[in-house]
Amino acid sequence: MMPDEPGSKTIHASCVAIGGHAVLICGVSGAGKSDLALRLLDRGAALVSDDYTILQRQDAGLLASAPANIAGYIEVRGVGIVEWPCIAAAPVVLGIRLDVPPERLPPDPLPTRTILEISVPFLALDGTQASAAIKVELAMRRIVDAAHKMREGS
Repeated sequence: MMPDEPGSKTIHASCVAIGGHAVLICGVSGAGKSDLALRLLDRGAALVSDDYTILQRQDAGLLASAPANIAGYIEVRGVGIVEWPCIAAAPVVLGIRLDVPPERLPPDPLPTRTILEISVPFLALDGTQASAAIKVELAMRRIVDAAHKMREGS
């Protein structure tokens, strides 16, 4: 893998876009990043990157994209590396952590993780639960709706 450019960072995360907004799926190898991404893709999300994601500072946010050598591919455990349509990039709105125990009622607003000096809300989930993909969609909707309300000044 090539060294990161200034203002960018490559992280060990899968990434999908829901409604044009990227969600980073983070966890150790074998935690289920690709599996959760695949379930989100099955529900209509768009693939950005699998396993490694390039993050670049853009204005006041982060833009997620795939390293060139893995763009358009996803690892499907038990099947192999599969070609999958992908989008070039999407702005990051949410991160998911599969490597920490989820809270029954997480704080509102969600805790953040700073990446390239940008705060990204992160939600801990059990990616093996059948409802994990729906939980990601609900958390994304909550964050996007809150940002929309803030822009409108209500």
